[in-house]
Amino acid sequence: MGKDILSLRPARLWQHFYELTQIPRPSKKERKAVDFVAGFGRQLGLYTEVDAAGNVLIRKPASAGMSGRKGIVLQAHLDMVPQKNSDTAHDFERDPIDAYVSGAYVRARGTTLGADNGVGVAAAMAVLEAADVEHPDVEALFTVDEETGMSGALAVKPGWVEGDILLNLDSEEEGELCVGCAGGLDGSFSAAYEEQSAAAGAAFRLSVTGLKGGHSGVDIALGRANANKVAARILKRLTERHGAQLASLEGGNLRNAIPREAFAVVVVPDGAVDAVRQEVAALAGVIAAEYAAVEGEVKISLEPAPAAPQKVANAASQRALLSAILACPNGVVRMSDAIPGLVETSTNLAIVRVGEGRMSASSLLRSSVDSAKEHLAECMESAFSLAGVQSCFTGGYPGWKPNPDSAILKVMCALYEKLFGSRPHVRAIHAGLECGLLGGVYPQLDMISFGPTILNPHSPDERVEIAAVEKWWNFLLATLKNAPAAA
Repeated sequence: MGKDILSLRPARLWQHFYELTQIPRPSKKERKAVDFVAGFGRQLGLYTEVDAAGNVLIRKPASAGMSGRKGIVLQAHLDMVPQKNSDTAHDFERDPIDAYVSGAYVRARGTTLGADNGVGVAAAMAVLEAADVEHPDVEALFTVDEETGMSGALAVKPGWVEGDILLNLDSEEEGELCVGCAGGLDGSFSAAYEEQSAAAGAAFRLSVTGLKGGHSGVDIALGRANANKVAARILKRLTERHGAQLASLEGGNLRNAIPREAFAVVVVPDGAVDAVRQEVAALAGVIAAEYAAVEGEVKISLEPAPAAPQKVANAASQRALLSAILACPNGVVRMSDAIPGLVETSTNLAIVRVGEGRMSASSLLRSSVDSAKEHLAECMESAFSLAGVQSCFTGGYPGWKPNPDSAILKVMCALYEKLFGSRPHVRAIHAGLECGLLGGVYPQLDMISFGPTILNPHSPDERVEIAAVEKWWNFLLATLKNAPAAA
């Protein structure tokens, strides 16, 4: 049962995290979580305000003897990524997360856990209620909709936040201090296509499942398979070599998650059924071998469809659409020249829908170089335009440029070495953090992002390391106690 989480340490943090797992809070549906944290602040008698976007700000005065230190903003986001396995019955808008302790980790049954960023929210709440923690003036800024466009951070107004230092609690590897991140851009693609009556034949459902998926920024360099690209690869072979007709294709459901599953329905001429089965089996072996080092198990199957479709894409449409999906850039586009091992530019073909005469697709473009991000958008628009598909790019947000003279970075590096006997790893990441947006509104903020170890975020394999949470919590408390003196 989830309540075994309540026996973990630090007790206050895990208590609040458990409470969050019981509150449905997918992106854009966080109202209950907003009410929860706002009510929490008011019950503590602390200044609490909710802005028009749903962001919550709670202020706590400095503890005794700490009023001469720089004020610190603890920032975390309330929403979570709603991903589940296809065989899991779960309504993210109604059902609590079934979280439990599994060895050294806390994880969830068949769904994302929401440790991203529920652990950060819980830590900030624990600081707000603690009577035995030394800290300067503290503000807890809880934002909404981080995972699907950062609209909460975009809505934060100048003059609302008063602190000097922002500690973003949304990183996912203990022992790392993040000092920079990539900017992003949402790509949407759509078209109408011509249908025709399905020819005589047998209807089959092609399934691509079992992929690891993951975070489209943090995990993109791992080279994991994209279910949409895998499905399109197989479908192109079936349609061009064996006369199969495409009725529908559906893969992925979140722009910032590498798609783990894709499903298609095709009509196969009666005389080609055996050849199609052999083709799919052969391709399944080839693709599994290609991804053997990065995917645990690639499941590709062809089974009779529950119902025979009446309409399919005509030959010209299916050729154009499948070619466009295959040609669309996906994965790492360029590595950084300035920081070894850092992805500079990438994209993830996250969502594809084809059926009933309409095609749509979504992608998230990331880059730490704005011009490279713009060029990538041009490349994607070019690939889709050849198939008559329209492109639209929206929701762009800036990256966060590292500050080598950061005062809080120097403090935290020295503290980590003193506490744990090793230097933290200081790096920038290829993912979007709200620091970039908040830094644009509050350029005076000295910012660091750090967190406990969270594995496989944005997928049902998400899990948070229990020991790392306690270590990170102790580091957070030490940072608060040793905040730099105010000028």
